[in-house]
Formats: sequence, structure tokens, C-alpha cells
Amino acid sequence: MAVKLTNKVVDFLKENENKKYTALQIAEWVFQTYPDECREKRERSTATVAPIDSDKAFIQQVSSEISAWRKRILKKESQIKVTEGRPKQYYYTTQTDEAETVELEAVIEKSANQDIPLEHELYPILTKYLKAEHGIHSMRIDERKSTNLRGPKGNEWLYPDVVAMENLLVNWSQEIIDCSHHYGDKKAMLWSFEVKRIINCSNIRSAYFQSVSNSSWANLGYLVAGQLDESAIDELRMLYSLHGIGFILLDVNNPSDSEIIIPARKKSDLDWDSMNRIAEANKDFKRYLEEIKNFCLTGKAKETDWD
Repeated sequence: MAVKLTNKVVDFLKENENKKYTALQIAEWVFQTYPDECREKRERSTATVAPIDSDKAFIQQVSSEISAWRKRILKKESQIKVTEGRPKQYYYTTQTDEAETVELEAVIEKSANQDIPLEHELYPILTKYLKAEHGIHSMRIDERKSTNLRGPKGNEWLYPDVVAMENLLVNWSQEIIDCSHHYGDKKAMLWSFEVKRIINCSNIRSAYFQSVSNSSWANLGYLVAGQLDESAIDELRMLYSLHGIGFILLDVNNPSDSEIIIPARKKSDLDWDSMNRIAEANKDFKRYLEEIKNFCLTGKAKETDWD
């Protein structure tokens, strides 16, 4: 049934262009659309470890087969794409990677991909994830609050979209915190994030090097996106091995289910020259540094001072 199932999946995705489906959703469609073939396949099954003894078990089996034959499906139709993350989603598009990226990153209106919010709508999703899952205080860096003293492109790729501070004093007693002030030990880790709607083969290098440019000052730098195409994952890992910027895949429906796909390479030292340059150009980043200073002096971070 491998060839037949592959053809059915391809035809289904073509008929529903630009709509994304998990393997399980496609399997449910197969079960509903081809009941006779599914019944025959189920009757022929000789599985004993995981017997197909119910409709639910059969649908799960078909879903597993679709996942196992993913490369066969992509080879059959090059316009089918698969997103990285849990669960993977399959979709058919006639757009090139470049055209899809341009359409998705336009901030005029939402594209056919309604399930991917606009970039500015991803910022609060990232903030919720960082706070809920990592206990990290974050802050938006608004490019509109930057100076243009160096000309139209003088600040290009200079500042990240979101910055954050990780409190290293959590669960410490006040005596230990006070003592650490006298010894000058590190009290926080600084994080930096560049956010994109989608990462695919067309924009992976430009987006990644933008992250390298505006996030390498921090202890931890990340590229963040609401969608990662599976085709870009190898390039992403190669770039990480060279530059150390990690990757976070946001779950736009449930921020707490977002995932660090590639952990950033931790740097022990900050790039103070880069931080000074960003602070000179942007008021939000200057306020970020002021909050870090206050935290280092007091050992406390006010929730109201962060996003």
C-alpha cells in the first residue's frame, strides 16, 4: 500500500494547497475517504505486538506509515514541505521558499498561512515561554526608538528583537546574595533573540547571520521562529557549529510547548563594546542595561520593570 498511500497523500495535499496537516490528520482523512481499502488492509494485518484491533489503532498505524514514508512523499512531489517540530506538519505550496518567506514576513496583512502570526505577534508568545518554562525576565527592543545618526542603514542588524536576563540567584538565601555582591560573582546570564515568522532554505542564512550580528554580544543568542521547514534543519545545525547561535521553535497555540531545537553555545564573557554601541542607538536597550544594573546591586528583579 506504500505507493498507493503515497499517491493519496500527495493528491490530498495538492487539493488543499497551503493548508497544513499532521500525519494523524491525513490518516483520518484516508480512513474516512477510502473505507473499503482500509478495511481490507486491516483484515490482512498480521501484527501481534501492536494488533490493529480498532479503528483508532488502524488510523494510528496509517499515521506511522505516512511519517515513515515522508522521504518517499517528498521525492514524489517536490512542492510538498514538512515543518520541523512536534508534530510535523505537511503542506503543498506552489510558492518558492523565497516567495513564501517574503509573503509571511510582510507586515501588511496575514497571508494564506493564517496559523503563523505576524512577527510582532510572536514577541509576547516568546515572552510567555521564557517566563513560564525558564523563569527568565525579558524585554522588547523596539527599533522605532532608535536613532538614525549613522544614516538609513547605519543600525542595520544591530539590535535584537527581544532581550532577557536570567536570574542566577534564584533560591539563594539573602546572606549568600549579600556575600556574592562583595565577591563580584556573576549574578545573571544575558540572552538575546532574533524573531522570524518562518525559517526555510530561502532565508536561513540571512536570518542566522542577522542573529550572529545582533546577538553575539550576549551570553546566549537565539534565532526564533513560528515555523521551521524540515529542509532547513541541516543548514541550521551547520551554522550553529560555526557560530553558536541556538534555535527556538515557538508553538503559537501553546507557548509552553515551544521547544529549544538547538541550545545556544554559552559564552562566559559579554561583548561590552557591542552592548555600548546598541545602547547608544536604542533607548529600550539602554533601559535593559539599567535594569540589569539595578538587579546586580539589589539581587532583585521587579516584575513590573519587565515584559
